[in-house]
Amino acid sequence: MNVAVLGAGSWGTALAMVLTANGHRTTLWARRREVADEIRIHRTNHHYLPGVRLPNELAVTDDARAALADARLVVYVVPSATMASVVEHTRDFVPADALLAHAVKGFDPATHRRMSEVILAAHPGSTARVCALTGPSHAEEVAQGMPTTLVAAAYSRRTAETVQDALMNNALRVYTNPDVVGAELGGALKNIIALGVGIADGLGYGDNAKAALMTRGLAEISRLGRAMGASPLTFAGLSGVGDLIVTCTSRHSRNFRAGRLLGQGRPLSEVLHEIGMVVEGVTATRAAVEIAAEHGVEMPISRAIHQVLFDGKTPEEAVDDLMGRERGRELEEVARDLVPPDWIRS
Repeated sequence: MNVAVLGAGSWGTALAMVLTANGHRTTLWARRREVADEIRIHRTNHHYLPGVRLPNELAVTDDARAALADARLVVYVVPSATMASVVEHTRDFVPADALLAHAVKGFDPATHRRMSEVILAAHPGSTARVCALTGPSHAEEVAQGMPTTLVAAAYSRRTAETVQDALMNNALRVYTNPDVVGAELGGALKNIIALGVGIADGLGYGDNAKAALMTRGLAEISRLGRAMGASPLTFAGLSGVGDLIVTCTSRHSRNFRAGRLLGQGRPLSEVLHEIGMVVEGVTATRAAVEIAAEHGVEMPISRAIHQVLFDGKTPEEAVDDLMGRERGRELEEVARDLVPPDWIRS
């Protein structure tokens, strides 16, 4: 089918390569003409995927109207901070019956909307056509054909399965999930925890601290997810613990790398300049702390990272605060509904 991939960063380019290899007539839209020209002339996207050659069959343009002409599937793959403007810019060019997927892991910074909500604000009545692509997936590995698994989360089973079929091949396995809220929250919030794990690494802490941050971070993600109507089971799957693990441990993870630099004492502005690409965890941290306050949910790790990023607290002070919190009971916090009531009372 005709597919339009909007966003020629690393992940958008990698997904466009997969769709092209699967036989779909795929057009990649690049916001900057110089990126489109490089792909068209040299079949490379050096800044985002160095050393990768793009297929000759992949079409590329910086004209959104041309990219979207006759598209049956539209995949938004842009930074969360620009998602709303891209959706608005392209709204009138999207065919009325096209499926609207996104592979963006973050929140809109102005409204705190999830990405599916951003799409629905511009395309009211299209709930059944929206799909979120999440899961443990680094573009660098997908572009090289390494085994990867994703989740296609949609309100409509038909939509989820259509996106699943479009992407599945011998190297990319896709599962469906009806929990759009949980899938999107897992993808956005794990970036915050990856910043924390990176900070711990930069401070010279060991595996014990990193494991604790990942585990208690997952508890925070699940806690906020439940408050927002997500299924706790989603956070035990690919878009929860799976994405958390890969983002907290991979050399490809921008969030982990940014956190490590912060832990080494580098200022945020310098860190972002050195990374040179979007670090979604920074925007997500600000949004998550405010969303948690709105829902009355306690997220101490996210709050501590917020204080390091925006309030001038040193990483060492943040760790001291976390370690000095009052004693807690793990099962009561993580799965209150599964703990025997008489155990809680005893």
